[in-house]
Amino acid sequence: MPTTDLLEKYKIYLLLEQGLSENSRSAYERDVVRFLEYVAEEGLEVLAITLPDLHRYTSWLAEIGAAPRSVARMLSGVRSFYRFLQLNGHVAQDPTELLESPRLPAHLPQVLTLDEVERILAAIDLSLPEGQRDHCMIELLYSCGLRVSEICDLRLSDLFLKDEERYIRVTGKGNKQRFVPISDRAIHELHNWFDTRRDIRIKPEEEDYVFVSARRGRHLSRITVFHNIKQYVQTAGIEKEVSPHTFRHTFATHLLEGGASLRAIQKMLGHESIGTTEIYTHLDSRFLREQVLTCFPRNRAERAEQEQG
Repeated sequence: MPTTDLLEKYKIYLLLEQGLSENSRSAYERDVVRFLEYVAEEGLEVLAITLPDLHRYTSWLAEIGAAPRSVARMLSGVRSFYRFLQLNGHVAQDPTELLESPRLPAHLPQVLTLDEVERILAAIDLSLPEGQRDHCMIELLYSCGLRVSEICDLRLSDLFLKDEERYIRVTGKGNKQRFVPISDRAIHELHNWFDTRRDIRIKPEEEDYVFVSARRGRHLSRITVFHNIKQYVQTAGIEKEVSPHTFRHTFATHLLEGGASLRAIQKMLGHESIGTTEIYTHLDSRFLREQVLTCFPRNRAERAEQEQG
């Protein structure tokens, strides 16, 4: 039975047999859809999932930055889905029976130094189309603080590069949009990638995506981004555990160390609040751009060179 049909039957099962609230049903459905996307991207069969497959999925969730509580909730959705599959005879055994929620220790997020960021970028082979693409992509992850899903979903129509104040429009969690300033270096990397991108045969329905596969002509999956970054980190000889989300943490940390306002960082990362008592503050775009230009280490260095010149 096609996965889409199984998902529709599961939705009916949640509605009629589980007595869940609408919010709980929606959360389960989202978590199962996310899991099914992972299964498809990994080339797995949903009816042949094993416990080791589930362990790898759990690790992947943690590696892309999901909080322990979020991981536990998402696994609850997967457990519910496989209970449904077993009850309805689609699988003989529930692979989630022995799956435990991870006890992930609370720890500070991994952060790179500026030198380590540069070493990772230097490890990329720019003679390859994929190298030009990934060099640009990592620059945007670092200098704009994007989530991996946001970089994969970034569209050409989200780029505003010609105006005096240059930004990218980012669609984050809950389809909420924000505008993030983009540096001259990041724009330069985009133009380098565009020079290569125009020679790629991109499928018509994929033409608006910024980052596409040179071989398949489709936009990148999160797993591809994660895998490629792991390769570059290894080539660079960096022993830290680095994921796409590490560049987002590094962006925020470097801004904070440079003296940026905590509320400005909050706004650029797309966080609704700093804490439960934080007062929502509207920050205008000019202020956000000035914070990036004056507090981000790479931009400070470029400004200093321009002033000396």
